[in-house]
Amino acid sequence: MTLHRRSLLAGALTLGAAQAFPGLSRAQARKLVFATFTGSWEEAHRAVLVPAFRKSSGGDVILDPMLSVDQIAKVQAARANPPIDVMLHDPGPALTAIAQDLVEPYPVAQSAHYGDLIADAQEPMGPAPFFQIVGLTYNPEKVKTPPTSWADLWKPEYKGRVGITNLNSTLGTGFLVEIARMHGGSETDVEPGFKALEALKPNLAAVAANPGALAALYQQEQVDIGPGNFNAIQILKARGVPVEFAIPKEGIIAFKTTIHIVKNTPVKELAFKLIEAALSPEVQAKLMQSPYLIVPTNRKVAIEGAIAKVLAKDADELKRKSVFQDWAAINRSRSAWIERFNREIRV
Repeated sequence: MTLHRRSLLAGALTLGAAQAFPGLSRAQARKLVFATFTGSWEEAHRAVLVPAFRKSSGGDVILDPMLSVDQIAKVQAARANPPIDVMLHDPGPALTAIAQDLVEPYPVAQSAHYGDLIADAQEPMGPAPFFQIVGLTYNPEKVKTPPTSWADLWKPEYKGRVGITNLNSTLGTGFLVEIARMHGGSETDVEPGFKALEALKPNLAAVAANPGALAALYQQEQVDIGPGNFNAIQILKARGVPVEFAIPKEGIIAFKTTIHIVKNTPVKELAFKLIEAALSPEVQAKLMQSPYLIVPTNRKVAIEGAIAKVLAKDADELKRKSVFQDWAAINRSRSAWIERFNREIRV
């Protein structure tokens, strides 16, 4: 057979496959792209979720870590051929992605694990594979008396030692709302929160770009106390960094993180399989263990270890200890808050 005839035959076979399996050629053009978060989330997903997905699906995945706002911007810019197939979002950005028609409903009827999730994690536009927990973080070698309230951050002895994040992160926005509520404000009135941040300025050592960057400041001994993500801090602790987590008497800030199939992805089946792996009890049980300590949402996973010791023994206890904020209300003003924070809160 001549080279020309072989090329024609190969072309005919490819065309036949493309007709039999619509979208096959597009799907083969690139691997599944999962936009996870930066820092500890990327580490956990690379170590646990990616191998589980490869084993269960036979497919491959590229992790593209970035903030939710960047995920949304990328997909918005290329809706017809999105560069991301699976997005991970905190509550505010999730509402934005849904409102802008960037994600597809999750195929609940096909899911082996959706029905095993706790009720709060069963989101039809994208289920929640884990919860994030924000509380007080501190260096026990520098802070001898463990903090018990958000109000402790304003104590004179912490001058130049407090670290926070900006409002581009859910941690930062959630912290602003919580201190506003402490001073009589709410999700629709954060003026008391901005006044409290102004009063906190003498104590501020750093304003980090995201929770991962904030956690690194503890490792670099640039900050000693502040709000922090539970699991990010636990990873530092496992590395020998002197850091502890404390539950403020006002309650821990809790929010669910949801995972979504991007609309128009050419690899929808693989996207579904990745999310199924993230929801599975096997993956969630591994992510619950040290050093990741990610709070599971699958009811088949019994909470144990450091999460049970520090936070709660089950989902019901965790809910009682937690403060859940109204992100639909927050989203309406968040952009203006971010602009104001960037103007007014500098170190």
